[in-house]
Amino acid sequence: MMMQFRPAWARLALGAALLAGSSAAWAQEAADLLLYNGQVATMADDRPLASAVAVRDGKIVAVGGSELREGFTAQEEIDLQGRMLMPGFIDTHLHIIGMPPRAIELTDAKSISQIQERLRAKAQELGPGEWITGYGWDEANLEEGRVLTREDLDAAAPGNPVALTRAGQHSIAGNSLALTQAGIDRDTPDPERGLIERDARGEPNGIIRERTDLFLSLVPPATSEEMKPSYVAELKSLLPLGITSIMEALSTIDDEPVGQGGLPPEEQGRHHTYRQFREIYDEHGSELPRAALYIAYPGAERLAAFPYKTGHGDDRLKIGPIGEVPGVDGGFTGPTAWTLEDYRGQPGFRGRASIELEALEELVATSRDLGWQLGIHAIGDAAIERLIDVYADAPEEKPVKDHRWFSSHLTMLPPTRTLDRMAAHAIWGAAQPNFLYNLEGRYNQTLDGERLAHINPLGMPVRYGVPMVLGSDNLPIGPLYGIYVAVTRAGQSGEVYAPDEAVSRLLALQMYTRYAAHLTWDEDKKGTIEVGKLADLIVVDRDLLTIPSAEILNAQVDLTIVDGKVLFRRD
Repeated sequence: MMMQFRPAWARLALGAALLAGSSAAWAQEAADLLLYNGQVATMADDRPLASAVAVRDGKIVAVGGSELREGFTAQEEIDLQGRMLMPGFIDTHLHIIGMPPRAIELTDAKSISQIQERLRAKAQELGPGEWITGYGWDEANLEEGRVLTREDLDAAAPGNPVALTRAGQHSIAGNSLALTQAGIDRDTPDPERGLIERDARGEPNGIIRERTDLFLSLVPPATSEEMKPSYVAELKSLLPLGITSIMEALSTIDDEPVGQGGLPPEEQGRHHTYRQFREIYDEHGSELPRAALYIAYPGAERLAAFPYKTGHGDDRLKIGPIGEVPGVDGGFTGPTAWTLEDYRGQPGFRGRASIELEALEELVATSRDLGWQLGIHAIGDAAIERLIDVYADAPEEKPVKDHRWFSSHLTMLPPTRTLDRMAAHAIWGAAQPNFLYNLEGRYNQTLDGERLAHINPLGMPVRYGVPMVLGSDNLPIGPLYGIYVAVTRAGQSGEVYAPDEAVSRLLALQMYTRYAAHLTWDEDKKGTIEVGKLADLIVVDRDLLTIPSAEILNAQVDLTIVDGKVLFRRD
């Protein structure tokens, strides 16, 4: 299905006229929640502006002006005091990673010395010989401005094997004991689909790209019960960011019954599963954002044996696409993204494909035949070109109605021929413009010229007719980073890259709300503020459509409402 991205906000001047309605039609109706006296940005075409919204039984029952205060009596009334009310953000690519008991917190780390302090404390807690893990360090956020090395980790925890995963999950840092346990030394060749970084002497420096499993497969796995509290806490942490729905990008069906898609316990992977999330949502669903789960491709036989497919579930939790694993390539956090031209300053190196063409074709054909949506990872322009060719050829061979397949990331601008094929075959792009803010340094290290200028494109794909939606991939999660970069094209340094890749404020917000709902076939249920839709709403302390662009990152979400219930309220 093709989407028409139209400049609907150009019609805002007509908003007052579109709010016409008789208060008598709503005379003294009961509601659960009434929000009034606000700047309501509906994200819809027929009524772009309003000032009040009434909610009953988890759904929007009226959108209008001041007359709603006379027409409704509500259990709770909230005076917006001029603040912005809009649909909740829908993040189309986000990882719920969780914290096992042996892990340290890294996402907020500001220096290597701070990480070392946390390692020392955890080593003392666990005792010698126990693995210490963690996720989310990023050299761009560290005072030292560099990656972690084995020497950094040795200094803090010499008696414990340590493996700390970088934000983005494409690189991992290990200490000397971890390297020894993994059997990695100066003579170890690069593993399939991965790279072992080495220092000037040829010794491994502790960084492994794309093959985090070389360390993590040695770590005793946490149980599902041990992980559940951190999964719940991480899901709840999205509410202050205004996220009311997510597409979780890496789940499996490993713990399903053997013969119904599952694996024996000893063969199961370490990622969370649909079954685990089903248990969480059965117990805590009313407290959490809605979720759809990407499912890692389990192979043709297991996928055919699994009794469900994309769309199975309910409005709180459902199964999404086959996606993320395996991807077509790595990423720039590796960096091993597969590019059409050499990396800057690395003659002959273009990253690499992570899957052979025949295997990719089999994955797509099998998923197509079993009725699954597809959302495969592709970062580099060579990877995107290959993925779109395989996507486009599959429906031509066997037509699929309204498939809504998408290229997950679309990080580099692919050839125009590829954009044409995406538009012609209604292939979506699920992008993360926030990458430009967070990965600006990596991009400048690996790319140059037009490839660098047009990184994380939006404007060009839209002009070619490619339907686009937004997400974060945790780099960082906050939607305001994506909105800011989408409209400014500014990296963290303030440098602006290819301004013609920017989009309007309204379109950026719609990509994170209205259009994002399409990837889960929920456009009739959420993504806009319209009568009959789910009451998934947020209140922002300033108008994101009119404030100076520099203020976007300073905005705060004051209220997050899911299913008509206030789940987050900023004090």
